[in-house]
Amino acid sequence: MRLLITWLINAAALMTLPYLMHSVEVSSLGTALIAALVLGLVNTLIRPVLVLLTLPVTVLSMGLFILVINAVLFWLVANVVGGFEVAGFWSAFLAAILYSIISWALSSLLLSDKDGNS
Repeated sequence: MRLLITWLINAAALMTLPYLMHSVEVSSLGTALIAALVLGLVNTLIRPVLVLLTLPVTVLSMGLFILVINAVLFWLVANVVGGFEVAGFWSAFLAAILYSIISWALSSLLLSDKDGNS
């Protein structure tokens, strides 16, 4: 059940991005659900491999290269999923940061248990 709620939270975070950035477009709720699913799969399967391959650059940049990896993966998903558009790399960079913040905020509000833990 928690996985389903997390998926819906991520889709809601994607739906809010076009209101914050004009360079991001999500055509419908169905598109947001598919894009959230693909983003989750990409972050689960591809991101760890990329982080491992770029570990020296990540260490030299004190971890900031992870933001570039997130932007590239966000942009990749926008190119794969129809109806989900991102104007360019820098739009994907900012959108990935906003998406993470919105998703984190919604998750902390909606998924905290009775003890106040997430």
